[in-house]
Amino acid sequence: MSENQNSKAPATVEVKAADVQENGSVFCPNPKMALWSTHPKVFIDLTHGGQGKCPYCGTLYKLAAGEHISVGH
Repeated sequence: MSENQNSKAPATVEVKAADVQENGSVFCPNPKMALWSTHPKVFIDLTHGGQGKCPYCGTLYKLAAGEHISVGH
């Protein structure tokens, strides 16, 4: 048996600032993912370096080039 039978690399999703919630996060699974392959909804924080990775599926979410977010209190 191979160590990694599913050799498909995790996806990278570029998001625009308009897609980011007020607290600086996006959620995974995202609306474009197939319903049958989802996992519990988790919020991915993009306020530190403009990117974050889902702990379940490994999808990397990052701000598109030139996009900026500001999170206020």
